[in-house]
This record gives sequence, structure tokens and C-alpha cells, in this order.
Amino acid sequence: MRILLVEDEEDLAVTIQKRLVSEHFIVDITYNGEDAIDQTIANDYDLIILDIMLPEKSGLEVLEELREWEDNTPVLVLTARDSLEDKVKGLNMGADDYLTKPFAFEELLARIKTLLRRGVRENSNVIKNGNLVVNTVEYQVYRGDKRIDLTSKEYSLLEYLLRNRGYPLTRGQIEEHVWGYMSGNNSNVVDVYIRFLRKKIDDGFSEKLIETIRGKGYRMRVIKDEK
Repeated sequence: MRILLVEDEEDLAVTIQKRLVSEHFIVDITYNGEDAIDQTIANDYDLIILDIMLPEKSGLEVLEELREWEDNTPVLVLTARDSLEDKVKGLNMGADDYLTKPFAFEELLARIKTLLRRGVRENSNVIKNGNLVVNTVEYQVYRGDKRIDLTSKEYSLLEYLLRNRGYPLTRGQIEEHVWGYMSGNNSNVVDVYIRFLRKKIDDGFSEKLIETIRGKGYRMRVIKDEK
């Protein structure tokens, strides 16, 4: 999943980025409000972490612009302002959550995962699709009774497909959300990792989960939960 972190304290931003990358996220950093707007125009994000006190354009101005454009990307406001008035103002302008500095990274991570669950049919840290079970806290994957070991990128690819199950995803979308870039038509990295993933979660099972959508990309089939 791809996150935009807008934070003008460079050391803090880099620290958050490193911790989130270790949790399998792709994280872009920008240090001012103007660049944040440019980034949201150029890229598609699953979540934005937005500081309020920013140079050039405040976080609230960024938030206001995004919502005026009907950009509904979840926004977690991260700020040193802790007054009730400031919190209410941010939430009323369209923020989805509000975290005050200083904070524990574990709380930030929990809030991120909560926001990412909204709107994608998940209400727990365990995602199920038929007999495929993914624990997004422990990063454990099972298909039936079989424990499946995945690399970091394989896991990120699986979680992205799973959270968007039923929807065709282009190779460009997958690259952008899992690798954090779009390399164009000359790269086959998505196809290669889809093959890796199929060998691990589909081989040996009669019901195949990953579909190729001709001319588009790939899709995770929606499977009814087994009783």
C-alpha cells in the first residue's frame, strides 16, 4: 500500500518512513504543502499522513483543496496542535483521523491500518477470501492449513490484490502501489511476481484465486467464506 507523508521535520519524516517501510508500506515524503498537492496530482495514494504546520501551504489548506477536488483519499492529520478546537476543525474539513505529537509509532501504525480497512470490507486485522487467510499484523498467510512464506514484495502484492478483490487492477496500478513507481510498458516485474505468488498460493489447490484479465492486468477472485 502506498502512503504520502507530508512532514516538514526532516528527521521525523525519515524515521517514520523507515519504520513504515519495514511494515511493508511504500512511503513518499514531501516537506511542504505545495509539493504535497503536486504529489497527489501525479500519484495515486492509499493514505496521506498530513502535518498541519507546513511551509508554503498549511496542512489544512492542502486538505481543503483535496476535498474540493473530491479526492477521498483517507487523511491522517499529524500535528503538535492538541486543542479540541484544532481537532474539530481538521475533522470538519475532511480529515479521517487526528494524531497529536509526540506519539508512539505503534499507535500511528494502528491508526493507519484502521483507516486502510475502511471502505474495503474489512473490520479486523485478519482478511479472509475463501480458505485464504492473511493476518495483516503478524504478516502471516495461510491457505487452508498450509502456512505460506512470502517475501516482502510478494506479501505486499498479495495484500493489495486481496484488499481490492473482485476489481481488475492494471499492471501500472500494481506497480505504483506495490513498488512505488510506474516503469512503463517495458517492465515485466508485475508479471514475474504474479507468477511467484501463484506458485505459492494457487499451486496444489483446485480453486485458483489470481485471474489474468486479458488486456488489463490481474484480479483476485472473490470467494465466499467457507463455513
